Amino acid sequence: MTVYLKNATFIDWQTLEFKNVTIKVNSGINGNIEFIDNFSAKPDDNIINCEGKYVTKSFACGHHHIYSALARGMDAPKKNPRNFYEILKYVWWALDKCLDKDMIEASALSTAIACAKNGVTFVIDHHASPYNIEGSLETIAKAFDKVGVSHLLCYEISDRDGYDIAEKGLNETENYLIKYQGLVGLHASFTISDDTLERAVALSEKYNSGIHIHVAEDKYDQEYCKRNYNQRVVERLNDAGVIKFSKSILGHCLHLDDKEKELVKNSGAWIVQNSESNLNNNVGYFDSRGLGNNIMLGTDGMHSDMLRSAKSAFFVGQGFDSIDYTGIYKRFRNAHEYLSSNNFSGDGENNLVVLDYDTPTEINQDNFFGHFLFGLEAKHVQHVISNGELIVKDRKIISVNEKEILEFSREQGKKLWEKMKNI
Repeated sequence: MTVYLKNATFIDWQTLEFKNVTIKVNSGINGNIEFIDNFSAKPDDNIINCEGKYVTKSFACGHHHIYSALARGMDAPKKNPRNFYEILKYVWWALDKCLDKDMIEASALSTAIACAKNGVTFVIDHHASPYNIEGSLETIAKAFDKVGVSHLLCYEISDRDGYDIAEKGLNETENYLIKYQGLVGLHASFTISDDTLERAVALSEKYNSGIHIHVAEDKYDQEYCKRNYNQRVVERLNDAGVIKFSKSILGHCLHLDDKEKELVKNSGAWIVQNSESNLNNNVGYFDSRGLGNNIMLGTDGMHSDMLRSAKSAFFVGQGFDSIDYTGIYKRFRNAHEYLSSNNFSGDGENNLVVLDYDTPTEINQDNFFGHFLFGLEAKHVQHVISNGELIVKDRKIISVNEKEILEFSREQGKKLWEKMKNI
């Protein structure tokens, strides 16, 4: 089945040029699109009238946490966290210990649906389930594939639950990388021993991958590193070889000094900004000055709406960062650059969104950024095409039964919350 987008206003995501065209969307991983004048459709082809609609490349998330999907609405932790470390200890590390295979699957399915309906067709995820590690990444991959959302996964290797669990994380990562594209995940410097760090870097080298790690999200990370290794976080990661990979992703990077910023800037590694998560955890504000241009946006598991992430990063950045209209759009689209420059599959030209954008004012190439920041929202996503296949039609997911999946997720959420009472 071929998808045709008839009478569309196509917005080139790189040049922002507007074209009135009919688009033939070819299916397949890394497929392309064609602008055509006439076509002869087959009976099973999908022809969508896009008159008055805007078509552009779909979106990508640079840092997600599907494992947090079932947290929404859960009880407060038994002990009120007083700082970032205690937020991890009493909330997220309590939750991830309770995840089983069904909970992981429910989390992945519901997250993939949310992403798709928000126009996100590629997700870079950072997973943790220390007591259910084996096979967890493949469970997530199959769930995302079922919905039709492409992915770049990793398991969050950490020594915080003991060396045996760190070993399982390394094994899970290798077993996954044998069959799938992915990254080597690490939690953060303060939960990683030198031995585990060394082995993770070696794994990246073996499979031509990169490291996906949280970096100086909170001052605690720096304080721990200086106290235990007599170095700052990026210095330690640099010496270990973490940031030498062009595929490496450094999450947050809030509390870096000028020397660390210079190391990151010259490394070729990528930074992912997660402003709303930083606000929620009260850990500080992202400042790009001195870090270079390899900066993309993520959600850190807060939600699955990349348009929302872009707006948050822009508005928060007015007081703490050097950011303008062009800059925030570049960060919004930089996940595509990261994926393309590192030859990852699943983010080809045939990943598109159709926007039913009811603007009261003219939109064109010259004023697009004003609409991007102050007009466009996820509610305007009407249709979504992933790898040439229509997965969202008229704002409804059509690749899977959303009602059944949400019922399954709610059931697993209740089980998770009950299980957490005993942690």
